[in-house]
Amino acid sequence: QVQVVESGGGLVQPGGSLRLSCVGSGSIDSIYTMGWYRQAPGKQRELVARITSGSSTTYADSVKGRFTISRDNAKNTVYLQMNSLKLEDTAVYYCNAVVRETTGWQSYNNWGQGTQVTVSS
Repeated sequence: QVQVVESGGGLVQPGGSLRLSCVGSGSIDSIYTMGWYRQAPGKQRELVARITSGSSTTYADSVKGRFTISRDNAKNTVYLQMNSLKLEDTAVYYCNAVVRETTGWQSYNNWGQGTQVTVSS
């Protein structure tokens, strides 16, 4: 079984910064892609950023130039540095990991419980 746990959310003023972390554990042989998604009230979950095992990155247009995703493969950890936060960044942020499990199977549906990010003055 694979576990994914996020941390680092909180309340921040517009223009401020936060750093989210996500750790994968359990029956993981290797992690392919790790990604951050967010869901605001009344909206669908959307991709924020993702990073492959080779450190290739993808960002939503709304966060380009403000957010940076990075990973530490040795620690099965992905980070999301969020700068210049805006009111519209308020959402629950979820981490997803696509992994090769120790059984040899690839699994996609590995989600954390989410961490709340609130941007408010």
